[in-house]
Amino acid sequence: MSDQLRRVVQKDNTTVDSEGAVVREKTQATSTKVDSKVTVANIIWYIYGVVGILLALRFVLKLSGANPINSFVDFIYSVSGVLSGPFDSIFGVAKSTSGTVNSVFEPSILVAVAIYALVAWGIAKLLTLNEPSETV
Repeated sequence: MSDQLRRVVQKDNTTVDSEGAVVREKTQATSTKVDSKVTVANIIWYIYGVVGILLALRFVLKLSGANPINSFVDFIYSVSGVLSGPFDSIFGVAKSTSGTVNSVFEPSILVAVAIYALVAWGIAKLLTLNEPSETV
């Protein structure tokens, strides 16, 4: 169901003017109704999108051995560390070193992405439960 319900009403008016000519007039009106439950569900999915992107960036940066001293990498690690923290002790961490590059594989980040997706889906589904189907 879209977050806006759109109704288009078309009306044909046929009249005869004072000179006896037939005048046909078509009018069209559009009304839009915003569903607040669907809007909130979309906001939840947007928030999950931001969380998922931050965690995906963390995963890729850790896996590629990005320099943690870099300000962008440090920012991503700081913000996403709060999001991946509850899942950090689920699995061990695999490390690989090649010269000065330390590559880290953290499967707990993938678990965090999946769990946050399930939570977002559950909340969004609860909000839109028992919604009537849209008929046009």
